[in-house]
Amino acid sequence: MMKIFWKYFFPPIYGLLVYFTIRLLTDSVTEMKFWYRPLSLNAFEMVTAILMGYLLIGIFNWLFRYFDKKNESGFSYKIILKELLYIFIINQLVQNAVLTPMAAFTDNGLQLFDLVDINVIPLLYCFIYYGVRRSNAFLQAYINNRLQLEKITNDQLQTELKFLRAQYHPHFLFNALNTIYFQMDIDVQAAKKTVERFSELLRYQLYDQQQMVSVANEIQYLQNFIALQKIRSSRRLQLEVHLDEALHDEQVYPLLFLPLVENAFKYAGGDFRIHICLKKQDNEIAFQVENSIPDKISFEAKGGIGLDNLKRRLELLYPGKHSFTAQVKEKSFLAELKLPTR
Repeated sequence: MMKIFWKYFFPPIYGLLVYFTIRLLTDSVTEMKFWYRPLSLNAFEMVTAILMGYLLIGIFNWLFRYFDKKNESGFSYKIILKELLYIFIINQLVQNAVLTPMAAFTDNGLQLFDLVDINVIPLLYCFIYYGVRRSNAFLQAYINNRLQLEKITNDQLQTELKFLRAQYHPHFLFNALNTIYFQMDIDVQAAKKTVERFSELLRYQLYDQQQMVSVANEIQYLQNFIALQKIRSSRRLQLEVHLDEALHDEQVYPLLFLPLVENAFKYAGGDFRIHICLKKQDNEIAFQVENSIPDKISFEAKGGIGLDNLKRRLELLYPGKHSFTAQVKEKSFLAELKLPTR
């Protein structure tokens, strides 16, 4: 229905609106009353105004289609200014070609106020029509641009996440192979079991492509990883692990707990004590890792690629929804991570 209205009914309304506005303004200056003029003269002028409306609206719509086809990528200030310039030129040419002769050969002839009315009033209506007709196109272009920007941003973030996650693989691979290398000199059968356990860990990293995993899967992964790390750790190591059985189906992004555990095994010193705790706390998943250190060193000095990547991944995956703290205490290093339950 709206298409029919804009195509068939609006042009005559537009033409008559322009005509009556100019006629009323002219009569207010000359103190004439155009409805007292001969009916045939008024009818002729109104029919001419209607035809002018069809002509102008037809040209405007063709111009809009032309610009839409030429600028399919979207709108810009330059495009809008160019459209307005074309609209201005076409409007002035058509209005002066139709209305100026009409004013010159009727009533008292062409006066200065006639020229002002003919060149100003139709132009105002023209710009109003332009704003109404193009507002939907402008809004759609804005939405498309926003969607495109969000898609590009999301693609960039996904690329960065894949890169950060991939960096864990060679880091973990180096440590695991180093463990197996030294174990081969002591116990070949144990080394084989270590290889089997290592393959399970690697399979989880390489082939689990779903975005989120259950906490139960992460717990199983951590248990295998801790078992692998215990093989290459000193016998002096005092390891305490508490994994809350209440955690099972909660969803988290994978491999976020690993860097903290890996960091603890890597830098444990002094009393060689590591405490790992994963529990459900209210509506959060709380993960805490504390390891003794040989001396008081700064977090920046011992963070390494693992913790740097972890902080960046958390910013991308849980923006404003996570809590991560890491601090060096008197004889230990404490890292705490809290994630929302899903």
